[in-house]
Amino acid sequence: MIVIRIFSLWLLLLLGTDLLSSEYSFRKYNHVKEFYKSITKDAIKICKQHNLPPAAVLAIAGLESGYGSGYVAQITGNILSLSTFKIAKQLPALYLPYSSSKQKILFDPHIIKKLPKSDLSYKLRAKSYKQDYRPLKYAGKRTNLELLKYNKKLRLKARRACLNDFGTRWISYESNKKVFKELRIWIDKRVKEQGVGTLYRKNTNLGFIDRVGGLPHSFNDRKTWPKKVKLIMKKFGLIALVQDIDKNNMSFKEAWERKD
Repeated sequence: MIVIRIFSLWLLLLLGTDLLSSEYSFRKYNHVKEFYKSITKDAIKICKQHNLPPAAVLAIAGLESGYGSGYVAQITGNILSLSTFKIAKQLPALYLPYSSSKQKILFDPHIIKKLPKSDLSYKLRAKSYKQDYRPLKYAGKRTNLELLKYNKKLRLKARRACLNDFGTRWISYESNKKVFKELRIWIDKRVKEQGVGTLYRKNTNLGFIDRVGGLPHSFNDRKTWPKKVKLIMKKFGLIALVQDIDKNNMSFKEAWERKD
């Protein structure tokens, strides 16, 4: 929760100083570029399979994971902060240090051992209740926390599984949450009437965000949440990004480097 609050504060400050700057101005941040480079094509494919608007989902993933930098997302591959389903493994409580010099929670023993003890303050981090997408023999355990950080293949596989769960288990007719069931009905009806192209349109992405969060018992019931997601989608030009990659057959590099 501390990381999420710090990131949210950073986001608000960043948005406040950048609102009047040029379109897609947030694309200048290299760590964000690398995050979206790793997941955008997979997100487009999965979203098309399950009738989800890719730009909205990419924006949600960016916010919820701190663009892949949050320690829970790094450990588990859970870039959407999805809670566990039934018998799925979740990340347990962890005794992890906070580094004063790096100003973040550390989980990688290779990094921790290189820092002086005076730089580290240990604290028991509460059970996250977030699904752990590491391979089964590692999921839910306090060991091998750095596994996905160093194994790109497993990291991408975990992120794909997370995106797929969002489109199948969460936004579903079988969901026990009215918000998600109604959202599945809304988006499927929209695709049936307007065609799959609607998933790339601004009004569909905005409508999806307004229906998935900011409401009681929704993905995130904070009133400010949809505003943050929409601003991320706008300032990174995520609608244009997915259109350029999927409709205009551009590479990620070509699409990302477009100025407007």
